[in-house]
Amino acid sequence: MTSASTTSLPANEPTAPVIDMAELGARLAARRAALHLPEMPRNAGANRTDAKCALLKAIETAGGKW
Repeated sequence: MTSASTTSLPANEPTAPVIDMAELGARLAARRAALHLPEMPRNAGANRTDAKCALLKAIETAGGKW
């Protein structure tokens, strides 16, 4: 009996291509600019849970921008 995942590929099988997130972001920004899409407003957050509010505050405190 083996504990290997039944969805795992053998070592010699090709895997899906890796997506470069910086390059993807640049492509999306260029596409939006070319289509003259407006900046969409962010979610106002009126229905956020206390846990979500705490998480967002911790991200902000750490210097992150969510």
